[in-house]
Amino acid sequence: MLRSIKFAQSAGRLLKQGEVRRFVSVDPKRGTEFIFSRLSDATKASPLIAKLQQECWDGYVSTGRGCHTLFQLLDTDSSGAICWQEIRFFLENVRESDINPNARKEVLESAAEGVITFPKFQQWLIKATKVDQGLKNTYAMENYQASIGNAPKPDSDHSWNKHTMSQNLRRMQYAVRGEVVIRADALAAEGKKIIYTNIGNPHAVGQKPLTYYRQVLALCDLPAECGVENSQIASAFPADVVERALEMRKAIGPAGTGAYTNSQGIMDFRKDVANFITMRDQHVAIPSNIFLANGASHAIEQVLTALIGNNRDAIMIPIPQYPIYSAIISRLGARQVGYFLDEESGWAITERELELRRTAAVERDGLDIRALTLINPGNPTGQVCSRDDLEIIYEVYQRNIYDENKEFVSAKKVAVETPGCENLQLISFHSTSKGFIGECGRRGGYMELHNIDPYVQTQLYKLASSGLCSGVDGQMMTSLMCRPPMPGEDSFELFTNEEYGIFDSLKRKAISLVKGLNEIDGMSCNPSDGA
Repeated sequence: MLRSIKFAQSAGRLLKQGEVRRFVSVDPKRGTEFIFSRLSDATKASPLIAKLQQECWDGYVSTGRGCHTLFQLLDTDSSGAICWQEIRFFLENVRESDINPNARKEVLESAAEGVITFPKFQQWLIKATKVDQGLKNTYAMENYQASIGNAPKPDSDHSWNKHTMSQNLRRMQYAVRGEVVIRADALAAEGKKIIYTNIGNPHAVGQKPLTYYRQVLALCDLPAECGVENSQIASAFPADVVERALEMRKAIGPAGTGAYTNSQGIMDFRKDVANFITMRDQHVAIPSNIFLANGASHAIEQVLTALIGNNRDAIMIPIPQYPIYSAIISRLGARQVGYFLDEESGWAITERELELRRTAAVERDGLDIRALTLINPGNPTGQVCSRDDLEIIYEVYQRNIYDENKEFVSAKKVAVETPGCENLQLISFHSTSKGFIGECGRRGGYMELHNIDPYVQTQLYKLASSGLCSGVDGQMMTSLMCRPPMPGEDSFELFTNEEYGIFDSLKRKAISLVKGLNEIDGMSCNPSDGA
């Protein structure tokens, strides 16, 4: 609505200044849209018209919406089609980097041969906003068609098609689960042996689950008469496992693990998280600032959904990065501003690089930087950030530090202890999917909100409520991650031995991988400080 109001105000100013001869509101179902009949001089169009086209184009690039409005702005004589002069004027006044170069050339050639109608323009927008020409959805389409045995129907047979669907979703890229994986699945179905290394999925590649976690989860999930209340359980499970399962079942309530919970997560489990953070940072964390989530990815999506408010909003992310950030940012209609890690300095983050990218985004491109993301230890780069590197941090791998000279320091600890950071707004994420635990399928994780506006926090709760709650198994797994067996308890020795075995294996593999890559002619790889 705000975008439409601003758009109307801009168009109104043009009308008053005599630049536009006719100004008509159309189709209220689509919102406020405009038709311009003639420019005062089609070959010397007003800079205000150019600015309006740029604003509308920015809106389309960000949101994937407004193609009708954009077409009408380009169709300056209201002929129902765009001529060569009109498309050339538009292309000269929008940022060249926003449009795929092949699509730019194609539309000029098409307009030279004849006018461009709205359906052709809509098809062109798909090509114009395709960042990667190789991203054609080929394997996904072929795989689906083969599975149902039907030939693909033309787009015109479906009202919901690639032209009318969410363009943000169409443009979103998530390579770790994309075309390559779909093709790999097809080859696996043909009997080929495939080793999947596209995502961190430890158990899928042989990492064993930690016994204590699985035992507690099993007792919690079993009906009480078969589990915690069964008289023979004490002879089958260690005493601390039974005690913890009883405690967790009480926290969950009589309905058991199959019922919905509080939308923010079960309170006793949030207390476990808060105590874990308090002990780690030596600064108090409170359960009301903890949200349990279906993995860190889901929590990140919730935060970005609440954070991104308009077409010019941008999020700074490290390059290289884990692609969940760029995927969510694209789908939500914001812009990503990448800052490059310095490989020669061990993938360090430099103040100069941050300032260079921020200045270009703000002063050159007119973007509004809403947040800065740091990943620590780096994914996929494996560096451990120094204390000075920390602003906003994704803390999934915080115990996987291989370099004995490096230490994990949380962004929360730095924010509390550093003068000048009193007003720093920070959200930290952690997950049960990676590291020693590797319980990816449980979808457990949390986020802690630090110094976040109370009203925004209530809206994040509302957003969490719209999904009812995170999975109970994931909530239990998060509680267990934050409160493992302690010295003196029956399971402690086995747990410690299993954990050390996993850590040692991960460290050996990291060293071996780096060594192997460095032995390939023309390649170099830095040692990994962590996972």
